[in-house]
Amino acid sequence: MNRQNIWVHITIAAVIISFAAVLGQLEHMRSDLKFIGKSEQRAASKPVVRTAKPVVESRMTTGEPEVLVKFRPDVTSAQIERIAAKNNDRVEDSIEAVKNLTAIDDLDDADAETVANQYSAMSDLVLYAEAVQQIKLEPTENFRPVAPKFDEELKDFSSPNDPMFNEQWALNNDGQNGGKAEAHIAALKAWAKTHGSGEVVIAVLDTGVDYTHPDLINNIWIRPDTVPAYTDADLGTIDDMRGFDAAENTGDPMDDNGHGTHCAGIIGAEGNNDVGIAGINWNVEIMPLKFLGRGGFGSTKDAIEAINYAVDRKKNGVNIRVISASWGSTQKSKALGDAIDAAGKAGILFVAAAGNDSTSNDKRPHYPSNYDLPNVISVAALDRTDNLASFSNFGVKTVHIAAPGREIVSTWLDDDYREASGTSMATPYVAGTAALILSSEPDLSVEKLRKRILNSVDKINSLNGKIESGGRLNAAKALGD
Repeated sequence: MNRQNIWVHITIAAVIISFAAVLGQLEHMRSDLKFIGKSEQRAASKPVVRTAKPVVESRMTTGEPEVLVKFRPDVTSAQIERIAAKNNDRVEDSIEAVKNLTAIDDLDDADAETVANQYSAMSDLVLYAEAVQQIKLEPTENFRPVAPKFDEELKDFSSPNDPMFNEQWALNNDGQNGGKAEAHIAALKAWAKTHGSGEVVIAVLDTGVDYTHPDLINNIWIRPDTVPAYTDADLGTIDDMRGFDAAENTGDPMDDNGHGTHCAGIIGAEGNNDVGIAGINWNVEIMPLKFLGRGGFGSTKDAIEAINYAVDRKKNGVNIRVISASWGSTQKSKALGDAIDAAGKAGILFVAAAGNDSTSNDKRPHYPSNYDLPNVISVAALDRTDNLASFSNFGVKTVHIAAPGREIVSTWLDDDYREASGTSMATPYVAGTAALILSSEPDLSVEKLRKRILNSVDKINSLNGKIESGGRLNAAKALGD
């Protein structure tokens, strides 16, 4: 073989070897593809357990649900899934507390009202359908920073040692700072009977709660080891150690707004701990339920999911007896009303702010405070002279009770304290008093608890024709003193 033929054969051999390598790589890739295909088939044949993180990612890519649909009782879950798929929609969440109430995400990004109308037209299958509505915090006056101050000469030694207690006129009004003596909820008399109980759980449905605040940290609910982590068929399993964030579907309801923390302090800032203020309950368990974000905005769907969570926890052994809701809208949601009703049937009182528009709720309804349900209490706001606050809504048919709501000092973000005004502040006084009553009478039904609060008010002439009960909250009388 001459030298030229040798190089020809070498070249041919190199080509053959390269070609064989390519064929081998293709076969290897084909094997990988087959393996992936079998994995997908195996996954499709088994239920997928989804955790909170993948759910959040899914929601980011598919968007928030646009409509809430309540199907008729005889419609099965499988049928609901098929109906949604046929309309190129996705079942985002089924609300277990309300049978066949479903959050639907339209994958075509159609107008929400159009989608709601489409489902409403299926009258043989659907009871109602409505667009998801935006909810925002009530406009609240002056979140003004305040500094702790303590004057031994002003201290009543029957009161707690919290440095700012003298500023808490709503709990004990002796006429300080231009107030009217005894225009308060009679907290000192109430505390002679009870300071609250760590066995009672009260949920703050709001912007979350700063659960690290030194005046709140010991009164924050922590899921007991005996209670399983929250598991939802659509949302997956969520490690709800300190409550629930329904906007993000996580177990971290940390407040990044401040409003929820302020409300929580009114209910249950630790009393007599030589720090800051005293809550109505020195001892209680506050469950943060977050559905409003940093800017104070949320949705009916997220509020419903948070209430659904509370009902689930109640059924799993958590002694949640009260939900405090300091927010509202003039738009009525049938779905939200159904969720609140379900909470009532589970033994949970729902206390709601009457609103800050200086208007009559009899003529211009405000929700959720206007839901005519046996577990709802609607709360107006008073100032330190026992007059209805200028901003407060009213209504002799629809607003049930008044409580202090102007110039209220409470906890704030970053270990701080602030003063604020609104029916948002009046609401947790009523909710907190309900928890105080339950600490003494843990088996009291929702109906009897509500009746006790409304029948024990201090009658005020200025509230005649303005508020159904005609009076101001009195915690001591509500406790039977």
